[in-house]
Amino acid sequence: MTEQTAHNPIAAILDATTRYLATVAAMTDDELRAPSLLPGWSRGHVVAHVGNHAQGLARALRGLRTETPMPIYDSPEARDAEIEARSGGSAEDLAMFSQFASLRLAGELNLMRAFGSVERTPGGPVFSMVDLVEARWREVEIHHADLGLAYGPADWPADFAGYLLSEAANDRAEEVQLTLHAQDIGKTVRVGRGGHGVAGTAGALAWWLVGRGDGSDLVSTRPLPTLGEWTRRTPVK
Repeated sequence: MTEQTAHNPIAAILDATTRYLATVAAMTDDELRAPSLLPGWSRGHVVAHVGNHAQGLARALRGLRTETPMPIYDSPEARDAEIEARSGGSAEDLAMFSQFASLRLAGELNLMRAFGSVERTPGGPVFSMVDLVEARWREVEIHHADLGLAYGPADWPADFAGYLLSEAANDRAEEVQLTLHAQDIGKTVRVGRGGHGVAGTAGALAWWLVGRGDGSDLVSTRPLPTLGEWTRRTPVK
C-alpha cells in the first residue's frame, strides 16, 4: 500500500462511500437528470457508473476468493451500455442500487485476499490488490465531486487529497514540468523534473491535475499550462 493508504485502506473507502451514499440518497429526479461536471454525462450517468464499478469489483473479488476468476466488466461495450441503461432510473432506484452495490463490495473487501490480480475486461489491463483498493478510493472521492453538488475537492480528507496529488503529478510527468506546493498540508510535489511553482490546497491542485478544475483558485508564478485529458500511467502491472 502507499504511505497514504497503509493505515487502513478499507476504512478509507468505507468512509468515502458513506459520504457519497448520503449525497446520492438526497438527490431528486431533477438533480439526477441535470449535467454533472463530466462532459456528456448527467449525474445519473455518474451514479450509475460508480454503482456498476462497485458491483463489478465485488464480482471480481469474489471470483478471486473462490478461485473462479472474473473480470470487473464483461467488455468495454458492456460497461458503457450498462451505464447508459441505468442512468435513466429514478432517484429512488439509483439510490437503492448504489446502496446494494456498495454493501456487496464492502463485504468482499473485508474478505479480500492480500495477493492476486484481476482483469478489468477479458484480456484487458490487470490490477493487483493494491491497484483495486486505490482505484475504488479514487472512483468514489473523485466522482462524488463530479456530481457538482455540495461536495467538492475542498471536502476531500487530507490523506486522499495528498495521495491523489502525488498520483496525478506522476501521471502528468511526461506532459508538463512543475513544482506544486500544497500549502494546507505542507507538501511539495514535482511534476516531471520540476519547474515553475504552483501553489494552492492539495485538493485544488489535484482537481486541476485530473483535468477537472481550470486552476483559477491556484497561484502560479507563470501562466498555467493547458493540460490534456488525464490518463493513468501506473495502474497496469
